[in-house]
Amino acid sequence: MPESAHMAASLRSRELAGWDPVSGSADADWLFDLGVARARSRDLSRNHGIASGAHQTLADNIVGTGLRVVPTPDYRALGKDKVWADEWSKNTVSRWRAYAETTECDASGQSNFYGLTSQVLRGGLLNGESLALPLWIDGRGRYRTKFQIVESDRLSTPFGQLDGPHMRGGIEIDDYGRPLAYWLRKSHPGDIYLSFVLNVMDWERIPAETGWGRKRVIHVHDKERTGQSRGKPILTPVLTQFKMLDHYQRTEIQAAVVNAMIAAFIETPLDSQGLIELFGGDVTSQKYQAYLNLRNEYRTPLKGGAVVPLAPGEKLSSFTPGRPATAYSMFVESLMRHIGAGIGLPYELLLKDFSKTNYSSARAAILEAWRFFLGRRSWLATLWCTPAYELWLEEAINAGEIEAPGFYDNRFAYTRCRWMGPGRGWVDPMKEAQAMQIRMQTVSTLEIECAEQGLDWEEVLEQQAVEMAKRKELGLPDPWIATSRQPLQLAQAENEEEADKVTDPVPAQEKQAA
Repeated sequence: MPESAHMAASLRSRELAGWDPVSGSADADWLFDLGVARARSRDLSRNHGIASGAHQTLADNIVGTGLRVVPTPDYRALGKDKVWADEWSKNTVSRWRAYAETTECDASGQSNFYGLTSQVLRGGLLNGESLALPLWIDGRGRYRTKFQIVESDRLSTPFGQLDGPHMRGGIEIDDYGRPLAYWLRKSHPGDIYLSFVLNVMDWERIPAETGWGRKRVIHVHDKERTGQSRGKPILTPVLTQFKMLDHYQRTEIQAAVVNAMIAAFIETPLDSQGLIELFGGDVTSQKYQAYLNLRNEYRTPLKGGAVVPLAPGEKLSSFTPGRPATAYSMFVESLMRHIGAGIGLPYELLLKDFSKTNYSSARAAILEAWRFFLGRRSWLATLWCTPAYELWLEEAINAGEIEAPGFYDNRFAYTRCRWMGPGRGWVDPMKEAQAMQIRMQTVSTLEIECAEQGLDWEEVLEQQAVEMAKRKELGLPDPWIATSRQPLQLAQAENEEEADKVTDPVPAQEKQAA
């Protein structure tokens, strides 16, 4: 048989001959391994500090204290103008906040919408997916739309059924792969060991939507391949490295503890036969047995200033193990960089270690991580935040609180929105503030700059107006006038003399005259 045209497909190469991975569909490759990988991911997050820290870093930067909705209705499609859109958005946001910033949105009455969003994200990171059930509950607050977060372990194929063309991991699908219904256990499978749980082996079929198109299940997960029905934990590609690192670190720590101790041996020139002869050759003698008991019970006191009594011919020998390894730090750092690349976090953020990083490197690492954070934020907003907002908005419109004629015919135009999360932050506030002013004088806007810092540009302007009015009332100068033009002029200055004129615009002659 001739050699393959592509070395990657070679069956004769010494390096590749034994590499014959499984080649199945997305679900065939993953559904069987899902339970084990999910449990291992959660175990690492519970018991490994760096894995837990990685999840916390992702949650802090993607969600932080919560995502804020900014309604952006398509006023052109609705035949309206920008003024109408701004007023409609302000009215909608005020009512949404009254719902989202309280526990009214949670079926259990324990979390607000931002807390639910954090649960959904953490479920996606730990388990690879999250499930939320939109419920309609009367008599508990102003709105009846509530959300119940369900652990994805409960989503599974019922006992006695098998996965097939129209059942994948507990999800009924049609011929095109569209979910029709979800099969959920009535209790968590891990509760089977609790005596009071009797319905672990009972499943409930929940349709994906109502007859008029209202969602009944929100399934948040990522699709790496077409046809993939269930999500993967973010640590899946690096679970092996994380576990081996855990073993290695424990071994090195144990060796370091041993090194911190003083270990010693007592050596004697007498072998067993010589010892017997010392007591007259009688192993049954009372003196010989007393000597053995004394030696077995004796513990040498290794203390500062202690005098250690030894038998004739004995000597005390110290023992020092040759660990931990001198290359421990470099090896762990190299492995951490590999793990960080696998989960989308730079080494500096994974370990919160910027001791070996200068300004340029730190900014490059943060910018690279920020692209990943924004992608995950968009994913979370698309699959969870916007669907939840649409369900609430539908109820508010039907209740007459928000005016939206022709809502069902123009659903997308009314529900169009974006979500703002925590800001990117600054590495060097002075440099980046100057760069922001230069951008605003050339290609950027206040809305864009505020969004990068997690701020609402209209709220910023309104607050500035209040502060400027107060300054004027108290006779204080406006700090913005003297500094607003300097950054761009500094950037355009060709020499130090011109730069000095920008930072100190008063001519030298006027200073002398003064």
